Amino acid sequence: MLKLNIQNETSRLRAVVLGTATSNGPVPKIEDAYDPKSIEHIKAGTYPKESDMVLEMEAVAKVLKKYEVKVYRPEIIEDYNQIFARDIALVIEDKFIKSNILPDREKEIKAIEHVIAEIDPNKVFKAPSEDIHFEGGDIMAHNDYIFIGTYLGEDYPDCIVARTNMKGVEYITSLFPDKKVKAFDLNKSMQDPKDNALHLDCCFQPVGHNKAIIHKEGFRDPLDYEFLLDFYGKDNLFHIDKTEMYYMNSNIFSIAEDVVISEKNFTRLNAWLRKQNITVEEVPYAEIAKQEGLLRCSTMPLIRD
Repeated sequence: MLKLNIQNETSRLRAVVLGTATSNGPVPKIEDAYDPKSIEHIKAGTYPKESDMVLEMEAVAKVLKKYEVKVYRPEIIEDYNQIFARDIALVIEDKFIKSNILPDREKEIKAIEHVIAEIDPNKVFKAPSEDIHFEGGDIMAHNDYIFIGTYLGEDYPDCIVARTNMKGVEYITSLFPDKKVKAFDLNKSMQDPKDNALHLDCCFQPVGHNKAIIHKEGFRDPLDYEFLLDFYGKDNLFHIDKTEMYYMNSNIFSIAEDVVISEKNFTRLNAWLRKQNITVEEVPYAEIAKQEGLLRCSTMPLIRD
C-alpha cells in the first residue's frame, strides 16, 4: 500500500506521478484547444513535436531518479495528451482526490489506475456531482492552509480556461475541516495568454522555506495579492512580470526545500533561487510550456516527508 502524505509544496519528495508525452497525438485543431497559448502555437505552426516533449520529460525523470524519488508513469493511451498529471488528481495529507476535469480528458485518470490500486480505497475521493469543478493546478496544500485558485466572473460557465469553481472550493473545504482554506480569484483570458492565469500555479507558487514566486497581475482581486504579501512578507516574494508568467516561471517543481527543478531559460528566477541557497536542477522544458503548462503541471506528488 502507498502511504500518501502531502502537507505542502516543498517537503522532501519521495513518490510522484510524472505524465508522459509518448503517443501525444496530432496537432489539435484550433477549436479543440483548451487554452490561448496552445491556440497561438497552432496558428503559428510552432506547436511542440512529440519527440521534443518526450526528451524534455525524460530529463525530468532523470533528475527525479538522481534524488531517489519513486516515479510512476501513466499507461500509454494512443494519440492522447497525458502530459499534465497535475490536472487529473491531487493528494492532500493522506487523501487522493480525483479531479472533476474537462469531460474530454476523463480517460487520463484511467491511465493511472495502477497507482490508485496501491492506495487504501477509503482514502480515494471523487466529487459527488458533475457541477463541482476543480483541477490540481489550482490547489496547494500549505501546512495549516489550503490555497485554491478559482474564478468568480459571471461568464464562468462559458470560460474554458476557468477550471475550479466555488463548488470545488467548498468540496475541498468539506474534506479538510481543520484546514484554513483561502480562495484566490484569478484573471482569465481565452484571447491573450499573457492575461490568463490558467491555474493558481501559473501565477503563484511556494518555494524553499517560507518564500514564493508570484505574478501580481494574475489576481483579479487586489486583496488576494495583499493577503500573500502579508503572509510571506515582501522580501520573501519573487515577483515575475507578464512575459515571465507567459513562459511559466512560477510553474517550477520542488523536490525539497533546498532543491528545485526549473526550466533552463529562467535565468533571472534561477539566479534568485540560487541566492536563497536552493539547488536548481535545470532542464529544457520550453516545448511543453507552449501548451500553457510546465513542471508543476506535469507532476503529481504522492509522498513527501
